[in-house]
Amino acid sequence: MNQWQQQPGDRLTPDRIRRWNAAGWILFGLLPPAIAVFDESSALKYWMLGLLTLIALCHTVVLARPDDPVLPPRTYLAVLALVLGATSYLLGGGAAFYVVSLPQFWLFTRAPRDAITLSGAAAALTVIGGTLGQGWSPQFLTGNAVFTVVAYAAGVGLGLWLHRFVGQSNERQEQLTAELAVTQEELAAVYQRQGAAEERERLAREIHDTLAQGFASIVVLAEAARAAAVTDPVRCAEQLTSIEQTARENLAEARVLVGSAPESGVAPGSLATTLRRTLDRFVQDTGLTVTAELPDMDLDQRTRVALLRCTQESLANVRKHSGASTVGVVLTELAGGVELEITDDGRGFVVEDSQGFGLDGMRRRLAELDGELAVTSSLGDGTRVLASLPTHSQD
Repeated sequence: MNQWQQQPGDRLTPDRIRRWNAAGWILFGLLPPAIAVFDESSALKYWMLGLLTLIALCHTVVLARPDDPVLPPRTYLAVLALVLGATSYLLGGGAAFYVVSLPQFWLFTRAPRDAITLSGAAAALTVIGGTLGQGWSPQFLTGNAVFTVVAYAAGVGLGLWLHRFVGQSNERQEQLTAELAVTQEELAAVYQRQGAAEERERLAREIHDTLAQGFASIVVLAEAARAAAVTDPVRCAEQLTSIEQTARENLAEARVLVGSAPESGVAPGSLATTLRRTLDRFVQDTGLTVTAELPDMDLDQRTRVALLRCTQESLANVRKHSGASTVGVVLTELAGGVELEITDDGRGFVVEDSQGFGLDGMRRRLAELDGELAVTSSLGDGTRVLASLPTHSQD
């Protein structure tokens, strides 16, 4: 790459630098010699204007396609060196033209060695041309020749310094780019791990709220059916039917979890119906008394599923832990929201001491929908679970 090469999007691109240099070169390099020979003899004028036109055309060609040139840059610079020598001969000195042209030897080369060599040749030709044109006069030696040599030395020093500076900047940029790539890979890995953890948590919550509860019900029903197999065959048959129905529901939920069935849980607009069916099953399986106020209301799918899962988890806790005889379920539509209240008259518990997955899962599920879960209980006073959710537009 050219030592002046910068990344796309930088403000000072190589093409922009070359164009600015071309403008200055035309204004301060080509125009002064052309003006200087305006009143000279025709031969001198035509030779000078011809040389200036030649180098201007060559510069235009190489500037138009510096990376895939019709005219190779080193060939152009060799022609420029010859033109500098020739104009110095015609004018009896060309230090100023050389100084204005000097940056091109660094802008159109890829290695400092080429720039030093070609600009040195141009300096030598400028001095030789001026010497031949003006002669070995002390005035020339202390003027154009010395100025040309000093300009060459200063150009080499400045060019080498800029080359080193740009090289260090490019190395630093490459290092930062590499570090950024590593950081992006690490960040992607973190996001992947986070996504996997969130997905595991979601699956764990879904399994707990569906399959695990279903299997727990099956175990309880199977124990009761076995106990009633001899003494109460009718009750045993009812419990076996409940086991079959629960197993079928668990199978449907399992298919949903593995993605082989469409979204399930609650059909559109049927939350009240689904909750009544869930409560009927609960009464059938436990024999507890359940009172319910379940008005029909239109809710979005995620809200319906969240409220159903909260109901299932609460009823499972009542069955396993509360020792209650009565359960109350109230669904209330509020301005901009909905509340589901589930109460029981069981033994109660200390909420702060609860470490189960169920309550935490309900809180997380509701929090994902900007909802809240409030659990109120104390020993001997039963339990109250209140799930609050904002309402959203219908699916």
